[in-house]
Amino acid sequence: MRARELTENIGAYIREHMSESEKSAMRMEEYIKHSDLNAGGNNYTRTLQIPKIYDKKTIDVFSAIVDRTYGIFEKVIQKYLDDPEYRRLFPFSKELEELILLPVGYPVSVPICRIDIFFNEETGDFKFCEFNTDGTSAMNENKVLDDILYMNNAWIHFEKEVSAKRFELIDSWIDALLATYHGCENAREKPYVAIVDFLDKAYLREFYVFERHFRSRGIEAEVCDIRHMTYRDGRLYSPTGHAVDVVYRRAVTSDVMNYYDEIQDFIRAVKEGGVCLIGAFKTQIVHHKAICQVLVHPMTKAVLTPEENQFIEAHLPKTVELDKLTRKEMAGLWEDKDSWIIKPVDSYAAKGVYAGIDYSHKEWRRIAESCLGQKYIAQEYCRPYKTENINFGIKPYEFQLYSNLTGLYTYNGKFQGVYSRMSDGGIISTQYNEKTVATRYIDEEVQGL
Repeated sequence: MRARELTENIGAYIREHMSESEKSAMRMEEYIKHSDLNAGGNNYTRTLQIPKIYDKKTIDVFSAIVDRTYGIFEKVIQKYLDDPEYRRLFPFSKELEELILLPVGYPVSVPICRIDIFFNEETGDFKFCEFNTDGTSAMNENKVLDDILYMNNAWIHFEKEVSAKRFELIDSWIDALLATYHGCENAREKPYVAIVDFLDKAYLREFYVFERHFRSRGIEAEVCDIRHMTYRDGRLYSPTGHAVDVVYRRAVTSDVMNYYDEIQDFIRAVKEGGVCLIGAFKTQIVHHKAICQVLVHPMTKAVLTPEENQFIEAHLPKTVELDKLTRKEMAGLWEDKDSWIIKPVDSYAAKGVYAGIDYSHKEWRRIAESCLGQKYIAQEYCRPYKTENINFGIKPYEFQLYSNLTGLYTYNGKFQGVYSRMSDGGIISTQYNEKTVATRYIDEEVQGL
């Protein structure tokens, strides 16, 4: 059974067994409420009843997208490190530029990222949404949703007929992190690992999952608030007093710079090479929204191959600085609201992101004007590919079309797995009615198809 056929069959089965499917969905929701996917109270992951299922051919396409994109990342990052003139294309502060230019001790440009794309499953075409190289998350969300597929009545009915593989994203990331660390001079076989963030802003439950997985492999790990780390005698120490060998940085760069004066021990350790930082600050070069304009700049085109430039031209949405629009261009933005989305130049979790399709013309004009002078970009709105699904969390229970966002996890430059999100709104993010679904793929070669 192929992926598309399986997806359709699951939908048909749910329609024929609505009462059973409702009970199945309620069991799954209760499990999630009492799992690591509940950040407290009503703040837990929502899902839909039909999982995302791909065929091996599509997975190969995703892998090829990652290979090409990561190759471009490497060239852009190297150009930034080598060329002071090129650095001027990015709006980084002197302090951040200094952190970006620090040597890292290992050859990998971006140890972890998630390349989010709007992928059309019928045509194979896609547009980039963003490059998440800073505090990349949700690996445990993927795991838990995949684990509880055994509660999904429709999946259970068809599971015996398919060989559907899952993506392992936690231990494989630990493998990648350790491989990167062991590329450093004087690396210890079993380092002490600090998982570092501003803990009042952090996705804490996922951090403790990683901590447990490190420890299960005989590697000491500790979740640390970046503000409570100390640096002395050339070593960085955790809040409990342990000397740290390697930092798994989850603290996003914008938070680091906002609290720069409060974390000087951590900054000194990084500057003086007192710790191996996995997630070095040079990853900000491709995380920051400025990359959308830099990638089409003549200086970038000069270091990319014709094929790479064509790839960018085909898949990167048009991007402009909101403050640089002329009065006429701004009027066009107001009128053609459904064609635009407005984003901060440096944020995460889709904070402060607005899609014109979600608002009236009056509301959209007010939003656009309020973002002037606030470091925003206006970007071509890519209409997401839509697939049918059903939400048993809202009555009446009805199938409807959901917009799809496909996240391609990339560890040490290689494709590792897929993060599947859906929404019935114009923006796909937790604060905008996001739903996350488990993702599997069918290996047709194994099944003889």
